[in-house]
Amino acid sequence: MGESGVVSRRLVLKAAIGLAVASDAILTGPSATAAPAAARFPQPAGPASRAAAARAVATTVEQTLDVRFTEVDVPGYGTVTTRTYNGAIPGPTLRVRAGDTLRLTHVNGLPPNSPFHGDHNTPHHANSFNVHTHGMHVSPSGEADNVQREFTPRTADEVAAGTPEPRYTTTICVPADHPAGTYWYHPHLHGSTAEQIAGGMAGVIVVEGDVDRVPEIKAAADLVVCINELKVEDGRIPAFTSGGWVTGVPSVFTVNGAVNPTLGLRRGEVQRWRLVAATAFTALKLQLSGDGGELTLHQIAQDGIGFAAPAPRTTVVMAMGNRADVLVRGEAPGRYELRADGVSEPLMTVEVTEESVDPPMELPASLPPGRPFLDEREIAGPDREVVLHVDPGAFAGDFPNAYRMLGSNSTPPADPGGDLAHDPAYGRFDPGYVNHTLRLGAVERWTVRTDETVPDHGHPFHLHTNQFLVTHRNGRPLDPPVWHDTVGLVGGTPGDSVTFLVKYQDFTGRALAHCHQLHHEELGMMQTVEFVEP
Repeated sequence: MGESGVVSRRLVLKAAIGLAVASDAILTGPSATAAPAAARFPQPAGPASRAAAARAVATTVEQTLDVRFTEVDVPGYGTVTTRTYNGAIPGPTLRVRAGDTLRLTHVNGLPPNSPFHGDHNTPHHANSFNVHTHGMHVSPSGEADNVQREFTPRTADEVAAGTPEPRYTTTICVPADHPAGTYWYHPHLHGSTAEQIAGGMAGVIVVEGDVDRVPEIKAAADLVVCINELKVEDGRIPAFTSGGWVTGVPSVFTVNGAVNPTLGLRRGEVQRWRLVAATAFTALKLQLSGDGGELTLHQIAQDGIGFAAPAPRTTVVMAMGNRADVLVRGEAPGRYELRADGVSEPLMTVEVTEESVDPPMELPASLPPGRPFLDEREIAGPDREVVLHVDPGAFAGDFPNAYRMLGSNSTPPADPGGDLAHDPAYGRFDPGYVNHTLRLGAVERWTVRTDETVPDHGHPFHLHTNQFLVTHRNGRPLDPPVWHDTVGLVGGTPGDSVTFLVKYQDFTGRALAHCHQLHHEELGMMQTVEFVEP
């Protein structure tokens, strides 16, 4: 049986489980009883209320994540057979507070992997996975956010013998000073990440805290808006078997598991949207416009880190993996669409009703400080440079392009005296090679750039474990600088560059820096970083 084949003992679950579980399509607006029926909007399974915010002490939050092939009903599209968390797209929303412990039990109900003996920088073992708590400042070691672990399925012999499906445990200790905000989780086993996320394996993590107690935010409906990008062919997620897989298979974009769902918003009502770009291949340049012109997206956080005050925007740009928290207020009644450049259909529809909130809900004038900025005077050591580079047609076979991370401490070539453009190792991920040794307490400056010349080609850069402060884009200073864990870079003449400061804090162990266009990461555009004691 192939790794993406039909499961002999398929668990048939419907996406309605994920949409209905949370009583689960919650009513928007400050008063659920007053909200019109049109305000029903699908929410991922999990706590729909903010009851956790009332807790005075830390606790352990437990969740089972059951992974197996599922027939999912995607409203607005149809039935898709894919790997899921708990039978739904996206998986359950996890809500924690700083100081909590998040304990996850992973059940691997997938069929056995096909044998693999090829290059580790090609797709393989599509039925193994692990978990990454993307953006969170937590340990990358042991049974925490350790993406070097592998949660394997049963072997064929174990299936025949009736061996129970394997279970694995992840324990995330959330630091007591962890910023409140929106994060997400997804599999991150090298070789299987792209196919699994393209099938909808992703979920949202909400860290609750000070920003949720701001009166204007507390009064607003708190809505997850998780945007998934599915690669669907003949009702299934096809196996990642060639370099043309991404462009050859159409993308289906869903919001909370539905194609173009409708959200109700009353005139004068403010809602908080937790936008999550759980896309593997497509950046999202978002705008909300319609009958009454454009609705302003008042951004209050980027990648989980809060702003000092709302930043009004007509466009919010999200690279693959980014999150943006925004406040939206209903203005002129009518029909509006949340659209992304390059995506033909709207991601979701917003209906602003004639019914109004009187007096209109207010926007906050200021917000709790999300995280203090770093000081350039603290920089220690030489600057680091990363160049995201592609050599087209470097190899024979189904995956001809070489995706490389060059610059400081790039992975050495297999043949230092040979043709580097065709070298199978140069600048490509080597799980046994540490590209960057990073000392706790140090503040360093990185410049990351792409030498792509095609504007449509992007290489979003993601660093695990520690957020970084982007100070310059294309050589120009940002005022104010912005915290990120993932930053988009697009091609051009020249291609984009960013400069950021980062302080390595709290946790030792090995983690990753990589391109979050997951086709590129899967094929080698990734490096190992190791956090060590000073």
